Amino acid sequence: MCSIMGYCGTSATLKVFRGGFEKTVSRGPDDSKIIDTGKGLLGFHRLAIMGLHPEGMQPFCLGKSYLVCNGEIYGFERIKKKLSEKYTFKSESDCEILLPLYKEYGVEMFSMLDAEFALILYDGEKEEYIAARDPIGIRPLYYGYDKAGTILFASEAKNLVGLAGKIMPFPPGHYYKDGEFVCYCDVTRVKTVIRDDLETVCKKIKDKLISGVEKRLVADAKVGFLLSGGLDSSLVCAIAAKKSKEPIKTFAVGMSEDAIDLKYAKQVAEYIGSDHREIIITKDDVLSALEQVIYILGTFDITTIRASMGMYLICKAIHETTDIRVLLTGEISDELFGYKYTDFAPSAKAFQEESQKRIRELHMYDVLRADRCISVNSLEARVPFGDLDFVKYVMAIDPEMKLNKYGKGKYLLRHAFEDGDYLPEDILWREKAAFSDAVGHSMVDYLKEFAESTYTDETFKAGCEKYRHAKPFTKESLLYRELFEKYYPDQAQMIVDFWMPNKEWEGCNVNDPSARVLSNYGDSGK
Repeated sequence: MCSIMGYCGTSATLKVFRGGFEKTVSRGPDDSKIIDTGKGLLGFHRLAIMGLHPEGMQPFCLGKSYLVCNGEIYGFERIKKKLSEKYTFKSESDCEILLPLYKEYGVEMFSMLDAEFALILYDGEKEEYIAARDPIGIRPLYYGYDKAGTILFASEAKNLVGLAGKIMPFPPGHYYKDGEFVCYCDVTRVKTVIRDDLETVCKKIKDKLISGVEKRLVADAKVGFLLSGGLDSSLVCAIAAKKSKEPIKTFAVGMSEDAIDLKYAKQVAEYIGSDHREIIITKDDVLSALEQVIYILGTFDITTIRASMGMYLICKAIHETTDIRVLLTGEISDELFGYKYTDFAPSAKAFQEESQKRIRELHMYDVLRADRCISVNSLEARVPFGDLDFVKYVMAIDPEMKLNKYGKGKYLLRHAFEDGDYLPEDILWREKAAFSDAVGHSMVDYLKEFAESTYTDETFKAGCEKYRHAKPFTKESLLYRELFEKYYPDQAQMIVDFWMPNKEWEGCNVNDPSARVLSNYGDSGK
């Protein structure tokens, strides 16, 4: 990951800008640079992944224009070759193509990119700023306005605390120009529903996911893999293992007493022949990291915080004990193929609408979790299930086919990889536990116990009354909210609500976000 920031007007001062920008130096510890465009400031903290030489340092400059980008541009070599007929390139960085691409195509360039990116561009000819973000929001970007009405952009909300008033996430799939946010790609919008037969659909799912993994293996820095032992991360690792000449490096995390998934992760690692390592965490590790994790995340959401505890601690261990710079993860599969609570969807139409809503909001939840836990440890996250071609295809599949009519969730994905010896059959068809449960049921129990000991019933009730937006409803949620407010005062609107099952569906009106409380959890997590 890298960190970018832009103060897009003459009210910017270097001292104030630097104070905000230095809060995310861990995203890009290799080098830092701030430049004055003449109409504001642009900053870049670098984590070198593609084009490791100094020439790849940003901001990039072309004529009077400047650009900073936190991103991976897949297939950039093809674009670069075409642009090279007119432009000279100085580095091997994929992001160096973006300014020439803008010169040629303007804001139309954004719909041309196969990428995970967030960027800020200063057009020196027009003396205006443009910003944009990838269609899922895998790379983070926030914005706000100072007292003079000048807009600021930054990789994380913490960069803008104290500099801007109301801080909001930059909408994925949009670009900002002339004071407006314009949608260039709604990845959830389906133009034509795919009604192919089951085998055709599953073959395309397989081919597109393999392609999504393969393109994310390309890096000039070392690559590793988070492996939970569940379907999604196991498939990513299995595909990568088949594509790699050397054994891939996999990592799993679990509580010291009751980790559910460590044994399954080990089974997968042995099957695919990976160089595998287990990270064991304790109650003290979890509780001592809680406040730091909430500051890192910039959220009060229960699900996100629970699931981040193990992820933060495993990434911290990887950063401290290895030279890996890139991690592939299994996020976004649940929102595409369904999870435990979507078994309760009353119709195919309801399933599709829920999937669309979740994909649009992912940047505030699971995608945020993966980015922050990984980037704060100076690593880069890559998400194969978020591949744009893959997401667009799965979203377009007839939702009747995606409903759980097979007695097994995510049937299409499982069936797609039945052939090819990717995974042991009992792993391929295993019901996975929720990530925060899979690390160990005790972890969530410890967090709940800690919250219970923090408040009496009276202080809990009084504490909840202080909030209107996303009002806390358990002692655990109040604890998280108060820690959030300590670092992000009055910024709760950054998160639209709690990530919970759809309470309007029968069987989903629950007061805990864990799938463990649903009636169909069954053998999950055993």
